[in-house]
Amino acid sequence: MIKVLVIGYVWPEPNSSAAGSHMMSLLRLYRQQGWQVEFATPAQPSDHMVDLSLAGITSQNINLNCDSFDAYISDYQPDIVMFDRFMMEEQFGWRVEKSCPNALKILDTEDLQCLRNARHQAVKAERELTKADLFSDIAKREIAAILRCDISLIISSFEMELLQKQFKIDPSILHHLPFMVDLDNCPTKTKSFAERQHFMTIGNFRHAPNWDVVLHLQKIWPIIRQQLPQAELHIYGSYPPPKATALNNPKTGFLVKGWAEDAYQVMEQSRVCLAPIRFGAGIKGKLLDAMIMQTPSVTTSVGSEGMCGDEPWPGDITDDYQEFAQAAIRLYQQQSLWNKAQENAATLLTARYNGKVLAAEWMKKLNETLANLAEHRENNFTGAMLKHHSMASTKYMSQWIAAKNASTQPN
Repeated sequence: MIKVLVIGYVWPEPNSSAAGSHMMSLLRLYRQQGWQVEFATPAQPSDHMVDLSLAGITSQNINLNCDSFDAYISDYQPDIVMFDRFMMEEQFGWRVEKSCPNALKILDTEDLQCLRNARHQAVKAERELTKADLFSDIAKREIAAILRCDISLIISSFEMELLQKQFKIDPSILHHLPFMVDLDNCPTKTKSFAERQHFMTIGNFRHAPNWDVVLHLQKIWPIIRQQLPQAELHIYGSYPPPKATALNNPKTGFLVKGWAEDAYQVMEQSRVCLAPIRFGAGIKGKLLDAMIMQTPSVTTSVGSEGMCGDEPWPGDITDDYQEFAQAAIRLYQQQSLWNKAQENAATLLTARYNGKVLAAEWMKKLNETLANLAEHRENNFTGAMLKHHSMASTKYMSQWIAAKNASTQPN
């Protein structure tokens, strides 16, 4: 039986974040192959973490900068190791290489951290993104991790193109894997236009782009509210800080609701989803959830990036906040536009997010690479070079911290 070890940045929270939902899709897919799957993480337990045992997945706490991981992985001896984000590859990759050199190594990027960070810097400085923003120290670390791994999962078609054109990554070590939607379980009929009311947005408040959305909606909402005085904006998301709850204002209909027990339910009750995303990366779970629940959405070019290709968007896309407000008002008031957006959502889900098709493509790539791993690695000389040189810096720093920690322990 093939043994899989997933080294997680955090415990999966599928009801809190798109990353958590995507991780659970991958874990369940590996279990469906009949493989043994273990999830290990140095993260602390969280309020909304999923019970992995219900999916037949074992779990393990591991420590950063500690030699105990060497004994753990030597004992487990996985055939496949998947790192959740590049930071986990940096921390544990060299240890995996030392104890299990023949294990196939996968990097699940979730989204490109370097792209998200570069855009954040540009937005904060109120200027356009530059090449210098993109080619940052974070980019050097993230691209190095991609090169050291056998395959990296890339969630966005935009990021696939960026990695190949800007960073010159060989496509053979990349695999485009968007969110895998179970189309058979998607609702064919949801609440009608007349049965829905109000606007909504949703997103984990710990994720900087989501907090920026809330702040940006403070500019947009008064314009909408002026024309739709009875409408409300419901803002959902896990871990709302006091600065977020302080924005709750029933008089203006700007309502910070916080945690939603069922994201699909609150999405279906709303007539329009608003996502004025100014920076970020990957593809946006809230917008995919909107498609699944047949809720039209208004978003930005960054929000829709890598999500629709040549297919029409199920709502509207604009980067001007005045136009954003007017697009939201039109969708809210005009049923014909609203119905057309629903049709576009169904078309888009079928064209780009068919879970069965995406899963089959990924398993084909994974099994082929597993069967020809030596040849695959021979074609990635840069990755081999990075393992030989730059891994040493993270290795020796980690060993130094481990030795330092050991020396401070009481006898």
